[in-house]
Amino acid sequence: MSKALVTYFSASGVTAKLAKRLAEAVGADLFEIKPETPYTNADLNWQNSQSRSSVEMNDRASRPAIAEKIADMARYDVVFVGFPVWWYREPSIIDTFMEAYDFSGKTVVPFATSGMSGIGDSGKNMQALAPGAKVDAGKRFDANASEKELADWGSRWV
Repeated sequence: MSKALVTYFSASGVTAKLAKRLAEAVGADLFEIKPETPYTNADLNWQNSQSRSSVEMNDRASRPAIAEKIADMARYDVVFVGFPVWWYREPSIIDTFMEAYDFSGKTVVPFATSGMSGIGDSGKNMQALAPGAKVDAGKRFDANASEKELADWGSRWV
């Protein structure tokens, strides 16, 4: 059995709830990817091209700072990475997270929440940021996905 970690970034709390259910379902540790500067509602207004999230997502080099680091990433074999879908991909803070650690030899499994958008090329994007890792294509879940659905899905890696 692999030692697993469920990490997540959640702007509104939806992804956090799903990540907690996934961690319980697969018996994994849990870590929240918190931005150094929390997002406000105005920051998250995707209809405003000058909002923080819009500016970050329009700049592929944007790397929002993360408040805390995982003390011992080396102890994990499988790392689930959860996020809300922004602009049909992972938020820029996930790119920061992927570049912050050495994922060599690890399996990284993206999972996402979204009202209607798919996970897009998030897995490919994350693979490019984690040389030496095996990054799965990932899956988008409904916010109310059951613990059983999450356990059935997550058990492929743990």
